[in-house]
Amino acid sequence: MSKLTLTTEDDRHIVITRRFKASPEAVYRAHTEPSLIQRWMLGPDGWTMPVCICDARPGGKFRYEWINDKAGGFYITGEFVELKPFSRIVHVERMHLPDPTPDNHVETRFDPDGGGTWMIMRMTLPDAESRAKMLASGMEHGMEASYVRLETVI
Repeated sequence: MSKLTLTTEDDRHIVITRRFKASPEAVYRAHTEPSLIQRWMLGPDGWTMPVCICDARPGGKFRYEWINDKAGGFYITGEFVELKPFSRIVHVERMHLPDPTPDNHVETRFDPDGGGTWMIMRMTLPDAESRAKMLASGMEHGMEASYVRLETVI
């Protein structure tokens, strides 16, 4: 297991990398199968995902809803653009807080690495302001908590 690494490129991109001790197939499936997504993509402790709709195919839609007794809730909607099983997912997403954020274009690769997988996620935001808001939201902490949980699921 490795820690999540977050870097920025120019004023619109965020790149997240993390190594998992699991095959690319297992990590990819955890990103596309609703029954697995609901088990790990929860952010910090205290959150649940009562709604997880994921139609993982080009043109397919997704909707993930989270709730927390102390912090309320929010949701993400999006569309899949391209899926190459076990190696690449391209999608567009927007968070609803409650108003939707600008589109975030995301490419996630699952590269084999010995007995594990390097996940490389590259987010493209519309402008520097949108990227700054995303970075200030605490996303890094929430993603790392989710990926630690993912290690136990796969």
